[in-house]
Amino acid sequence: MATTLTRLFCLSPLAAASLAAAQSTTVLEPVTVQGRTDTATAEIAGFGDTPLARSPLQARVFGEATLKDAGATLLRELTRLDASVSDAYNAEGYWDQLTVRGFVIDNRYNYRRDGLPINAETSLPLDNKARVELLKGTSGMQAGTSAPGGLVNLVVKRPEGEVRSASLELRGRGSVLGAVDLAARFGAEGAFGIRLNAAAAHIDPELRNAKGERHLLALAGDWRLSEGSLLEAEFETSRRSQPSQPGFSLLGDRVPDARGVDPRINLNNQAWSLPVVLDAQTASLRWTQRLGNDWRARLHIATQHLESDDRVAFPFGCFDAASNVYYADRYCPDGSFDLYDFRSDNERRRTDVADFSVQGRLATGGIEHALTTGVQQSRFKARFQPQAFNFAGTGNVAGTAVTPPAPDATSDNTHRSERSTEFYLRDALRLTERTGLWLGLRHTRLQRERISTSGSDAVDYASSFTTPWVAASYAPTPGGLLYASWGQGIESEVTPNLPIYRNAGEAFTLKSRQTELGFKHESDTLGVGLAVFDIERPASSDDCDATRTNCLRRIDGVAHHRGLEANGQARWGAWSLGASAMWLKARREDSASASLEGQRPPNVPARTLRVNAGHQFTSSLSAFAALTAESNRTVLPDNAALRIPGWARLDLGARFEQRAGASTLTWRAGLDNATDRRAWREAPYQFGHAYLYPLAPRTWRVSLTADL
Repeated sequence: MATTLTRLFCLSPLAAASLAAAQSTTVLEPVTVQGRTDTATAEIAGFGDTPLARSPLQARVFGEATLKDAGATLLRELTRLDASVSDAYNAEGYWDQLTVRGFVIDNRYNYRRDGLPINAETSLPLDNKARVELLKGTSGMQAGTSAPGGLVNLVVKRPEGEVRSASLELRGRGSVLGAVDLAARFGAEGAFGIRLNAAAAHIDPELRNAKGERHLLALAGDWRLSEGSLLEAEFETSRRSQPSQPGFSLLGDRVPDARGVDPRINLNNQAWSLPVVLDAQTASLRWTQRLGNDWRARLHIATQHLESDDRVAFPFGCFDAASNVYYADRYCPDGSFDLYDFRSDNERRRTDVADFSVQGRLATGGIEHALTTGVQQSRFKARFQPQAFNFAGTGNVAGTAVTPPAPDATSDNTHRSERSTEFYLRDALRLTERTGLWLGLRHTRLQRERISTSGSDAVDYASSFTTPWVAASYAPTPGGLLYASWGQGIESEVTPNLPIYRNAGEAFTLKSRQTELGFKHESDTLGVGLAVFDIERPASSDDCDATRTNCLRRIDGVAHHRGLEANGQARWGAWSLGASAMWLKARREDSASASLEGQRPPNVPARTLRVNAGHQFTSSLSAFAALTAESNRTVLPDNAALRIPGWARLDLGARFEQRAGASTLTWRAGLDNATDRRAWREAPYQFGHAYLYPLAPRTWRVSLTADL
C-alpha cells in the first residue's frame, strides 16, 4: 500500500504544494474554488477579524455547503476533508473522536462552541451549525488545558438574514433525515432576528443491529439595541439513541485480513444489548458593545447539560483453553473473546462558562497593534452512578454467540469537578507593511476534585500555569506569507483511582511545545501552502507486574511528532482541484522501556492524502470525486511489526440546482466508498486493548434542499 500511496502523491501535483488550511476560510465546495479568501476569518484562531490568509497559523473552515456536499452529519467526517485529521476510535453510535497531527484531541478540553469550551463526550449535531473551524497545532494560547494537535470550534447559525429552507435525505438501507431552517428579521429597521433549526432522523446504517433515531431543536435570536450594541441568545436541545459498535481485534498474534470480514457485522448484537442514549441541552447569551471606532467589549456566557446512558456488549480479551494462554489485549486465535455487559446509566455532565473580553486597535511609536484581552471562568461537574462491567460469556467475531445478560451495577465510578480562571492577552503587531510580530499569553488557575461513587479515594489538587505563544511573519508578495511560530500547551493527568495503582490519585502536568514554519500564497485561481511542525509532549505509561495488580503510573519519555503538511486548491475553466497531504514521523523517545523506545504510536498513519476533483458541466450541474488515502497504522504501542495495511477510498457525488418559481431546489447525490473497498479503517488502542474498525461498505445517499 505504501507503493500505491507514493504513486498517488506523485500523480497529485498540488499535494506537495497546496493551500495552507488556514486560508480555506470561506465556504469551500468540494467541486468549486470560491476565489480569494484573504478577507475571511475564524474565531478559533484567536485574532479577531485578522484574515486567516494573513495569520501565522494553520486553520481550516468547513462551511455548511461543503459539509452537505460531503454528506457530513457527524464531526468524524472531517477525516475526509483534511489530511491532518484521522479517526480515533470512531465507533458507530458513539461519540466522535479525532486525531490531529497524530495526537488524539481530548473530548473534554479540545472542543469549542462559538469560541467557548464545551464537553464533547456526547453527540454534537451539525444541523444548526453555520461552519466548523479546525485549528491545527498546540493551542495553549486559546485554551487553558488541551491536548496538542488542535481545537475544533462549532459556529452556531444566527439570524443574519431571511432563510426559508427544508431538506430531506435518504441514505443506505433506510436512513431518513428531515430538517428545516427558518430565519427572519422584524421590527423597526430589522432590529430583531430569529432563527429556527429542527431536524429528525431515523438511523438505519449498513451496520446491522444499529438502528436508532435522533432529533434536534435549536432557536437563535438577536436584538440590535443600537448601532453599536448587539444582544444574542440561543438554545439547543438534541437527543441521539443508537446501539454502538465494538471493534474487531487481533486474532492471537496476527492481524486478520479485512477482505474476509463482513463490515456489516455488529458484535453488539445480544438480545439484551441497549442503545447508547445521548441527551444534550446548550444555551448561551452574548452581548457585544462597540466602545469606539476601533474597540469593542464582549460578555459571553453559556451552559451545557449532558445526560448519557452508555451501554454495550463489550468484547475484551479472552482465555485460549487450547494453549492455556490469557490474551489481555486481543481476541483468541480462533476468533473467540470474553464478552462483558457494560452499563453506565444516568451519567450527568454540566459545563458553565463566562468570558469577558475587550478587543481593539491602537498605534504606539509607529507600530500598529490589534489587541485582545480578557478573562474566562468555567465550572465543570460530572456525576455518575455505579456501573456494570460484568462477564457475560464468550462471544465470537462471526457474531453468532448468544450470552445471558449480567446487568448488576457493582463497580465504582468516579465523580469529577473542576473550576478554572483564565486570563489571556493577544497582540498582533504590524511592524512594517510586510512584517508582523504576534504574541499570545494565557494564565490559568485550576482546581480539580475527584471522588469515587462509593465516597472513597478522594483526590483534590490545584495548579496554575502560563502558556505563551509567539510568531513572526513576512509578506514577500501581496499574496504571500512566510511565518515561524513557537508555543506551549498544558494537560493535567491524574492516576486513576483504582486499587491496582500504588500512586492512585497522583497528578501530573504535561507541558507540550510546538515549533512551526509555514508558507502561504494565494491568487484568484491558485492557492498553495506548506507547513513544517515539530511537537513534543511528555508521555505517561504504566509500570506493572505480570498480573497487572501492582502498577505505577509515571512519566516515561516524550511523544515526538514531526511532520510536513501541504494543501492547495486551483481552478481552470470548468475544472477545480483541491488537495491536502501530510507526512508525519511520530515516535516515542527517551522511554525507560526498551519495547516502547522509538515506536510509532498505535493508530497513527505516517502518510495521508485527500484529493477533491470537480467539473462544472453547466451553471446548475456539477460533479466531483474525492479520494481518501492513508498509509499503514501500527496496532500495539510496543510492537511495530503488527500493522493494518494502508488503504484508499473513492467517493463520488453530484449537485444539481433547479429554479422552481421563486424557489431554488438543490439535488445532491453521493456514492461513498464507490468501489466497496474492504480494509481496516483504523486500529485504536483503547483501555489497554487493540481494536480494529473496518471501512463502511459502499453506501448511497440522495437529498433535496428547497430554499423558498
